[in-house]
Amino acid sequence: MDTRLAVRARGITKCFGDVVALDGVDLDVARGQIHGLVGPNGAGKTTLLGLLLGLAVADGGRLEILGTPVQRALTAPDGVAGFVDGPGLYPSLTARQNLTALVALRGRDAGTAGVDDVLDQVGLTDVADDQTRGFSLGMRQRLGLAAALITKPRLLVLDEPANGLDPAGKKHVHGVLTRLAADGTSVVLSSHRMDDLQALCSEVTILATGRVVFSGPLSKLAAENRELDYRLLTSDPQAARRLAGDAAGIRIVDDTGARHDAEALVVRALVPALDELVVQLVHAGIALRELAPVVSPLEAAFLALTEPKETGR
Repeated sequence: MDTRLAVRARGITKCFGDVVALDGVDLDVARGQIHGLVGPNGAGKTTLLGLLLGLAVADGGRLEILGTPVQRALTAPDGVAGFVDGPGLYPSLTARQNLTALVALRGRDAGTAGVDDVLDQVGLTDVADDQTRGFSLGMRQRLGLAAALITKPRLLVLDEPANGLDPAGKKHVHGVLTRLAADGTSVVLSSHRMDDLQALCSEVTILATGRVVFSGPLSKLAAENRELDYRLLTSDPQAARRLAGDAAGIRIVDDTGARHDAEALVVRALVPALDELVVQLVHAGIALRELAPVVSPLEAAFLALTEPKETGR
């Protein structure tokens, strides 16, 4: 056992009839780490999250959670909390009553946090006595997070925790998760939102057809990625286009720059070639007002690693 790891999975397999949901999956999640799980629909993310929460058992492989081997039984491992496919709530009960019922189910000595405390953490104090049937999707997600936090988990497993949140709500939830990780709680979260993963996660695992196609730091993922498209906004678009057209390792991929009223230029390049173009722009007295990838490095790598490969006829 590696006590530095909150999750250690080796060769995990899971089938549903003839469908192979997980095929030899390895996963390491360090203690105090926010680890992202990403993949297209049907990749096996929900199945893997369910295994971590004790909602299903693997057909093969080894799984250790918080230093303890997981037995082949449908029980939630000690110290683990979270939700998949949205939180389960009683719609006729208020937010406070939902959490109070959860505390009662766990028993007085279950080591729970205070109901009012977790409601405050997720920003639901003002609606604590409202029935959850009237909650928006984002509010239900935050209450589901509160329900997980009330058990004081050492491993938090979340499926699309930012789903339905407005920008303020998303910022609030991001802050909660970041503080939890700083205090030593490990977080595994699945999301289709690449911006959320990049903002929160130090490492990601990408699944495709039940297999791991990448697992590691975001910096490694970006380094392994090939050319990206970048949008450049400069003080002299036409001059910038001429320099880009003559620069080694740079390809212009848009056709808007041919018009005199176009302001942005989109180029495709590796980072070293892009850096050299920026130096040339500065030397030519052209101000660089914006430089950003058209698609984030994580999203570009995700598409490259998970899109079906074309085969010749």
